[in-house]
Amino acid sequence: MPAGSSPKRERQYEHIKEGAKERGASTKTATRIAAATVNKERARAGESKTASPSSLRGKSPSVRGGQHSHSGATGRTKEQLYAEVKRRGISGRSTMTKSQLQHALAGKS
Repeated sequence: MPAGSSPKRERQYEHIKEGAKERGASTKTATRIAAATVNKERARAGESKTASPSSLRGKSPSVRGGQHSHSGATGRTKEQLYAEVKRRGISGRSTMTKSQLQHALAGKS
């Protein structure tokens, strides 16, 4: 945290850092996530001397939180999709591509 940060931002930083660690992130990654989140919040609230334009655009981290979680960069793997299709008893799954598996699960097949 930057020198002169408010106690609120210090608590927020620790809370985010601990949450990331509980989800399995390394200490280094958790520290980076917490610092980025708190710095963006500080910039949006006008608490920092300088703010990049990207810090002021879009949804704030607290609003956006969780919207990108649990799916990874490309969502579920083909193997995970296949297992779900198999569990639901959808036929023809052995020759389906990942995209076709996704459509089958969405009811678009």
